[in-house]
Amino acid sequence: MFERQEITDAVETAPVVVTIAPEETAAVSVDSGAIQEAWERVRRRLRAELGEDVFSSWFARLELAGIVGGVAYLTVPTRFLKSWLEAHYAERLRVNCIAELPAPNGVLLSVRQASRDATPAPLAEAVIRSRAAASAAPTPAEAAKPAAAGGQAAEPELVDVCGTTLDKRMSFQSFVVGKSNQLAFAAAERIAAAPAGQSPYNPLYLHAGVGLGKTHLLQAIAQEARRLGKRVAYFTADRFMYGFVAALKSQTALAFKEKLRGIDLLVVDDVQFIQGKSIQQEFGHTINALLDAGKQIVVAGDRLAGELEALDERIRSRLGGGLVVEVGELDEALRGKILASRMEALQSAHPNFQVSPDVVAYVARAVATNGRDLDGAANRLLAHATLSGQLVTLETAEAAIRDLVRTREPRRVKIEDIQKLVATRYNVSRADILSERRTAAVVKPRQIAMYLSKALTPRSLPEIGRRFGGRDHTTVLHAVRKIEKAISEDRSLHDEVDLLKRMLQE
Repeated sequence: MFERQEITDAVETAPVVVTIAPEETAAVSVDSGAIQEAWERVRRRLRAELGEDVFSSWFARLELAGIVGGVAYLTVPTRFLKSWLEAHYAERLRVNCIAELPAPNGVLLSVRQASRDATPAPLAEAVIRSRAAASAAPTPAEAAKPAAAGGQAAEPELVDVCGTTLDKRMSFQSFVVGKSNQLAFAAAERIAAAPAGQSPYNPLYLHAGVGLGKTHLLQAIAQEARRLGKRVAYFTADRFMYGFVAALKSQTALAFKEKLRGIDLLVVDDVQFIQGKSIQQEFGHTINALLDAGKQIVVAGDRLAGELEALDERIRSRLGGGLVVEVGELDEALRGKILASRMEALQSAHPNFQVSPDVVAYVARAVATNGRDLDGAANRLLAHATLSGQLVTLETAEAAIRDLVRTREPRRVKIEDIQKLVATRYNVSRADILSERRTAAVVKPRQIAMYLSKALTPRSLPEIGRRFGGRDHTTVLHAVRKIEKAISEDRSLHDEVDLLKRMLQE
């Protein structure tokens, strides 16, 4: 039923994909003997690696729905189980599936429909249909959608002009704004709201590390622009490559190009993954044609366009010639807002799940990496609360996210190290910092050392006070608040304290 084809004649470095013959519209059947045997081998490997208890808890209800386009589509019955597997076992799943299943080069996890016979929506979307299938007859994705209550049609999905389904959760309203992403958010809103052909920033290039909100902003731009009546095309890099190669294979490349040139807004995520001379040439031609026609382009990558060495120099030049905005690292205040938002969403689905502000503040301080790790921490807390039936306290929260924090901290900072470094920096002795002296030359470094002890160590306020000459915890709290206020008002002090942090963590 399937024909496996090499596409290296069109793309030098693009992966091998599995294409479906035009007359076929179904995925690889899980009833196929070879597929089923391979999936059982994956399950046996997981059971052997993780143990029976872990396997029974998290993998017993994991099923293989099919293999399409080189992607193994796995399904689970609940969103919580999906989030947990993605947060904890994504890489293990990928490695085992690639090792055993026939020619997969990726894994996609989704929540399956209530009916076991219904085709999972992501799987149906991945099926390549012939042009004859684009008739009045319902598509497999439409047929798989459950009817709304009362017999009315289900709420229509947000789909761009090229058939990509947009994630309704990733809107401007759900994006949490802070100092590090404020400029990117403002530019994204302005572009989405601008009339077609009248955007002041073209192209817009966003760059940031993993989990800092690039994809959320791009999805929000696409959805808002579509709501305002613009013709939008949203691509990830791999979807753009796959679409172009599929068009070449089906001899519809001209129609693919014409469709792209007829849009108002092109949005491309993870541009650093666009590979192959032919695809990069077509991508460059598309960018040039849209820009020359006054159409808007929004692109995101993991670093500055000029540093994308694998990308054609002309494309880098085009992207770097517009508005370039970095989405910065999440500071503690923004992490707290993001985590509070995640907790609110979880609590709406699980009314008995309650987390105190102190726990939220602790997790936001301890998980200092990115938004996806904050999602993982939130899921850990939910799992603890639902599986143990106990309230989430500071102690249980620390245990729940310990492995997450441990893998992210470059080194353990000791209070003694902080005291020594600050004393050296301000030309006082460590004994002066621990003493009762209250001269300005001693009070300032003492308060900075207390602030750094609170920011860089897991010690409580009473413990920090005891390590600073037996002081009361209220003294430590006063010092922390005073330094926080001072660094927010004094840029030079902010940079000075930030330097001390980096010296202690390296």
